Amino acid sequence: MTKDDLAATYRAYIACLNAQDWASLGRFVQEDARHNGRAFGLVGYRAMLERDFVEIPYLRFDIALLVADPPMVAARLAFDCRPKGEFLGLPVNGKRVAFSENVFYEFRDGKIAEVWSVIDKTAIEGQLR
Repeated sequence: MTKDDLAATYRAYIACLNAQDWASLGRFVQEDARHNGRAFGLVGYRAMLERDFVEIPYLRFDIALLVADPPMVAARLAFDCRPKGEFLGLPVNGKRVAFSENVFYEFRDGKIAEVWSVIDKTAIEGQLR
């Protein structure tokens, strides 16, 4: 897979998430996918994303920065949302917050096999003060 192909695949994956097209998630994520060192599998990965969309109405993944160097993708995702209750252990309770997620992906056979993700919790804490 070329850099351009990998970047296009990643953009299609983000479009799948934003459309909440869970039936198509397997086109982008391996059956045995791992997230932050935990074996989630496709089923667990999907459950995590579905829960995110329940807890954060109108959730949207926006790519702020994208670097593709096969088999890796590095991205900075931007969020501007209103989590309903607690988020990352913080009492957001519907307040609008903006933050970023820095995430690395390893692709295997054209699909996400590993994900390492860090959310900028400090940015959220600053907005809740």
